[in-house]
Amino acid sequence: MDFRFTAQQEAFRQEVRDFLRSELGPDWRGGKTHEMFSREFSRKLGKKGWIGIGWPKEYGGLGRPHMDQLVFGEEMLYGRAPSAAHILAQNMVGPTLMNVGSEEHKKKFLPMILSGEVVFCLAYTEPQAGSDLASLQTNARAEGDYFIINGQKTFISFAGDADYGWIGVRTDPNAPKKHRGISIFIVDMKTPGITTRKLDTMFDHTLYEVFFDDAKVHKSCVVGQLNQGWYYITQALDHERVFMAATIAGYQRIFDEIVEYAKSTKRNGIPLSKDPIIRQKLSEMAIDLHAGRLLGYRLAWLLEQGIVPFSEASISKVFTSELEKRLGNLGMQVLGLYGQLQRGTPQAPYDGYLEWEYRFSPMQAVGGGANEIQRIIIAIAGLGLPR
Repeated sequence: MDFRFTAQQEAFRQEVRDFLRSELGPDWRGGKTHEMFSREFSRKLGKKGWIGIGWPKEYGGLGRPHMDQLVFGEEMLYGRAPSAAHILAQNMVGPTLMNVGSEEHKKKFLPMILSGEVVFCLAYTEPQAGSDLASLQTNARAEGDYFIINGQKTFISFAGDADYGWIGVRTDPNAPKKHRGISIFIVDMKTPGITTRKLDTMFDHTLYEVFFDDAKVHKSCVVGQLNQGWYYITQALDHERVFMAATIAGYQRIFDEIVEYAKSTKRNGIPLSKDPIIRQKLSEMAIDLHAGRLLGYRLAWLLEQGIVPFSEASISKVFTSELEKRLGNLGMQVLGLYGQLQRGTPQAPYDGYLEWEYRFSPMQAVGGGANEIQRIIIAIAGLGLPR
């Protein structure tokens, strides 16, 4: 088996690296979530056609294979590129609209997504519906040509900056099964009756509560067919998996910095890189990163074969998110008290990125589907165990 990328893919990887170095500068550290959001940077990617790198040509994309998308995602993550403004629209909204959206939605939103001109927020989670998303209670009541939406969403990233919300709502409260009464709406976030409230977090990322109080939206805001939203949600998650496959590249950047610190720093006159305990821990982490990378590559390969990697995606998600926490712990052990210095502190190694990453990493085991739920998926879909 040959795991190497093709010469064309490696050339593309270098092209992306050169672009990032030119746009962000050689000293760019990035990383903290407010630094990862840049409409200007998204528009620059749009001009190069890279937002639609894997989209079909008929919709304005480049029609490149999944492995090319993987290469692009790896370089974006390793370079800590500020791509949050378009990532949801690129990986979830756009592909779902291509599959089930109306011609009106396709003509309106796909060009804006490809150019980096529009920002979406994903509004699924509610105070009583996170991992059990089928229990969501935000509802839409039909009134003539409009729907009246009431309810609350919580822990929504970028809701205060988004142009549109991609929201899950209950449109049939009497459906025989909870998941069959859900629809997806595209809603202008400036619609009267929609308000947002900031939620501060321990990792310096502002999340939002979103309140819908008799928000009136036209029936044309419904994505696809009414009451089919659950199936569209699962389709959107399928499209997200290529980006998930590249996740390990961001962790590799952190690890490379930890290794560099160990090589360049002395403690009690002896290089940290000669400490047998540190050497062992670094070696173990190198093995974990290699395993995580191969799990991601397998996701991309399965998608190229036309296979939806359902349980495989859950395996990769659990492994990599828990790997991130171990990586943060390792960094704190190697950097010692210097690892606790925050951004902006002159003595902070690598501008204090590790300290922020340490606070950020626990969220990854919850975001995108809690790891407990992922393990249930692995057991049922991967191992064939009973429900």
